[in-house]
Amino acid sequence: MTIGVFLAVLGAAFLHASWNALIKLGASKMTGMLILTLVQGGAGLIIALSRPWPDAQVWLWLLASGVFHSAYKLFLAYAYEQGDLSRVYPIARGAAPLMVVVISALFLADVILLWEYLGVFVLGLGILTMAQGVFSSGESRRLIPLAIGSAMATAGYSLVDGLGARVSGDATAYVGWLFALDALFFTPICLALRGRAVLVADRRAWVMGSLAAGASYGAYAIAVWAMTVAPIALVAALRETSILFAVLIGWVWFGERLGVTKAIAAALIVGGVVLTRL
Repeated sequence: MTIGVFLAVLGAAFLHASWNALIKLGASKMTGMLILTLVQGGAGLIIALSRPWPDAQVWLWLLASGVFHSAYKLFLAYAYEQGDLSRVYPIARGAAPLMVVVISALFLADVILLWEYLGVFVLGLGILTMAQGVFSSGESRRLIPLAIGSAMATAGYSLVDGLGARVSGDATAYVGWLFALDALFFTPICLALRGRAVLVADRRAWVMGSLAAGASYGAYAIAVWAMTVAPIALVAALRETSILFAVLIGWVWFGERLGVTKAIAAALIVGGVVLTRL
């Protein structure tokens, strides 16, 4: 992984933490996620239509990606209704790179060196340490299976999109179409679960949702591009430094407590990032 790709993925991690914070701030997490999806889907469709039409084989990857992304956001919205940003986010993002690296090692051709595996392990350990506070903080433990469901979907779309973008050969068009399909799948699911009330939103909700959509689109476009030029497992792991950004946002913006456990976990995350760059 070159230094340019490394820095780009770090920037994507910050954008990812930022859009999650915007969704968490909203009164209705599901409405905020739906606004994000609709805005993102509309922008994706416009961009995709400006590019050459994908080959037939690419659509199978895109359809699978749309399903995984919809599941990811559904689990995440429900999880944010149960717990804080600094609890849900580490769990939701933490298990995903560990799942990805195991699958990559078993089934993909990416070459990952020993210290890079160690870096992924340390990174995962830091993320799990960050999340353990749910057992002693009195928060709803229902957030755990929801966050793990989000992590499983994250691992799924990380692998599908990394491979699908390579098959496509056009990461820009690929990302545009996947977000358009995501909106097509996610919208009826929201309406089925919450009814038309999920569409009711004031100007503030639309502004926050639109800002979140822009940050989300930028973050994932960078990540998918990076997966076409660097090992998928390493890109997926490095993206999880968004945990560090999320903790800082929670501390500075939300006024969440930054204790010793969180500080140690943050140090482990940074250590994992350094190991992946050796």
